[in-house]
Parts: sequence; C-alpha cells; structure tokens
Amino acid sequence: MPAIAQGVLHSGAEFYWHLGDFRAIYTFDEDMVPPAKLNLPRKPMYIASYLSAAWPDFIARQLAFFGELPVFLGIGNHETIPPSTRDAWLIQFADWLESPPIRAQRLKDNPQDRKLHAYYHWVKSNVDFITLDNASEDQFDAAQLNWFVSLIQRDEASPDIRTIVVGMHAALPGSIGHSHSMGDWAQGDKSGREVYQKLWHAQDSAHKRVYILASHSHFFMEDVYQTADWKNKVLPGWIVGTAGAVRYRIPSEAGAAQKSQTDVYGYMIGTVSADGSVSFEFQKLSLEDLLTAGHGTFPEALVRWCFHENKQ
Repeated sequence: MPAIAQGVLHSGAEFYWHLGDFRAIYTFDEDMVPPAKLNLPRKPMYIASYLSAAWPDFIARQLAFFGELPVFLGIGNHETIPPSTRDAWLIQFADWLESPPIRAQRLKDNPQDRKLHAYYHWVKSNVDFITLDNASEDQFDAAQLNWFVSLIQRDEASPDIRTIVVGMHAALPGSIGHSHSMGDWAQGDKSGREVYQKLWHAQDSAHKRVYILASHSHFFMEDVYQTADWKNKVLPGWIVGTAGAVRYRIPSEAGAAQKSQTDVYGYMIGTVSADGSVSFEFQKLSLEDLLTAGHGTFPEALVRWCFHENKQ
C-alpha cells in the first residue's frame, strides 16, 4: 500500500478508491508478525492485541501514505470476520465515511438520512461513483437494494449524469471466477443479478456509460463479465485485488480477453474523457517500487518475501 500510494500521488490522481479487506483478521498479517523463517526481530503479539491494533495500524501504516489525497473506502468480507463487525467498521472509519463529498451527497439525496452507511455515492464531473456493500451473506439486503434502484433511476433520468462507475468488494454473479463472487451465496446471487440487470438497463436503455469494479479475488483481470451468463449483456468489468493480500491462481475459464495477471502488486488508474467514457489502465509495481516506498518502514527482507512468496 505505501508503494501504491506513492504511484497514485505521482500520477496526479484526484482520489483513491479502496474496495475492502484492510487486514486479514482471521490470522496475523505478515507485516505485523513477520514469517518466522525470516528471523526478524518481533515482539510477541496476542490475538486480542492484534485485533485491537489491526485497523488503527491500517490507518497509520497504509492510509497515512496518501497524505491529503481523498480516499474512499469500501467494506470487504474480512471486515466482517468475527469478532469484527460492520458496525465496528462504520465507527472506526467514520471520518472517511463522513467526508464532505459523501455527506453532502447523502443529505442532498435525503435530508433526513443522518446515518453512516457502508454503501454510498458521490458525483464528480458528470460521473456517479457508487460504493456498494456486499461484505457478508445478507447483502445486498432490501434497504441497500431499494437505495440502489432509486439511485439508478435518478441517474437514468438525469441529463447531468453521463457515466456510472460502481465499486464493490466481490464481483457480481456470473463473472469469471464464479467461486469467489456474489454467486457464492443465495442472497448474493439473487440480489447481485438484479443489480447487474439495473446497470445493464442504464447502459442499454438510458445510454449511460457503465463500469463495474471489484477486488475480492487477489489478481488483476479485465472483462470479467464476458461469460455465458451475460453473453448478450456484457458490461465492462475489472477485478483488481493486488494491494497486498495473498495472491490467487487465475481461474481456468479465463481467456486471452481477460488479460489476467497474478503474483503482481499494483493499482488501476481511471481516466475520464470529455464524452464520459473512462479508460482504465493497470499500473504494475516492481520490487524496487516496494523497496523505495517502504524504506525505513519495513525490513528489506520482509518486503522481498512479500514480493516473491506472498502467493498461493
């Protein structure tokens, strides 16, 4: 993440969008408890101390590297692994979830809505950026789905909205890599397909430009909805899960069109054109990028282990 922040800031990006999984929670993260084989000095860490430190450590040693750049946060499934909860996540990251663009947009939509939500949106330069919450198997629930449907209907009717970019943790059902998407659970499959159909309608009938981003699978992949499920309704979609978690193998059904990469770290830059189209380009990080960004923060041996061995 420090190397990602370094690249993002250098690119001149206007914000960074993180789609969830800040810490492992089910086990110690290696940058907090280095692998024993590295023989690095380490203080004993107990489960209770890890759980209390995990999110503050994410803020101090990952988010802090972005400086004053706005960062928008989505919730991932690891944020809801017990004893972590969605409510605890909302409280811990309230400063980011109540940032001026999010708060102003929420109150513009509904002046009575004074609650924090793990799903939200903000409009910038004729683009509606929508963060959805599919971090647990009760999602998308009725409240979020009703909010989303109402939002898409407004976007379709608005001449000011040309583009809809949706970010979420797990990819919608019917994507490549079915085993690690909303298709994994009944509520997710049903509600996720409804969301996809609404987005297709926005593109096909209302002529909005629609793009879908996810991160749950730990590799990079394009055209993730180019599948038999959506053969006549393919929306542009990407999976970018390359910000530090253990890196997965590429699903066997992926083909050349997906331009898949794994055992890499990196981030994606989206560039909005005057006509509302968005071009996305994956920025791959080198070992030198990680060493430079982590200099003085992380031991070199740990950075090299992370680059070469953090994979399935």
